[in-house]
Amino acid sequence: MSDPEPILTLEPLLVAVREGLVARGWELSGLQKTTSYEFEGRWAGDSSRSAYLFFHAEGVPDWVSIDVFLDETTRGLKGNLALVVDGPELSQVRDPGKVLAHLAALAHRTLPQGYHTPLTLRYRLPKLDESPAEADTEFRFKLYIPASALRAGHSAVVALAESTASAFRRILDSPELEPFLAAEES
Repeated sequence: MSDPEPILTLEPLLVAVREGLVARGWELSGLQKTTSYEFEGRWAGDSSRSAYLFFHAEGVPDWVSIDVFLDETTRGLKGNLALVVDGPELSQVRDPGKVLAHLAALAHRTLPQGYHTPLTLRYRLPKLDESPAEADTEFRFKLYIPASALRAGHSAVVALAESTASAFRRILDSPELEPFLAAEES
């Protein structure tokens, strides 16, 4: 579908992102939509319609997904795609600064250039009485959908989702990511 019209609402954006990810072998495994009307402070009077999409792929472990957040507000439309990888427990992530530098270099070489692409390292302690060394880690390689792609329309967003999914696959297949996956494979 080639549509030069800009994407202005949530549903067409959802369709375009989904089309691009499915074209690269990722299947929708979950979708949640929300609508919010009650805001206070600087967002008073605004409304928001959001969609969270979760994708998994054949041959990719369950602890790897592409999570998508799309948001339509009175201020406009925005969204991001994130490769989410559950990592080893914290005791195996000896130096978080070095880990982030290592994974940032991998992402910089792999993700499409010219986009806002943050990298997140999260820690999660499932129970307060557990040792912090046993905390779970999670890595998120993220790409924000730029306003220029939304203005360019359906085909541009599909192409961006496809190229991002391909880059995410290269990250997953990279030997540089392996040290951060080994503990999860057992």
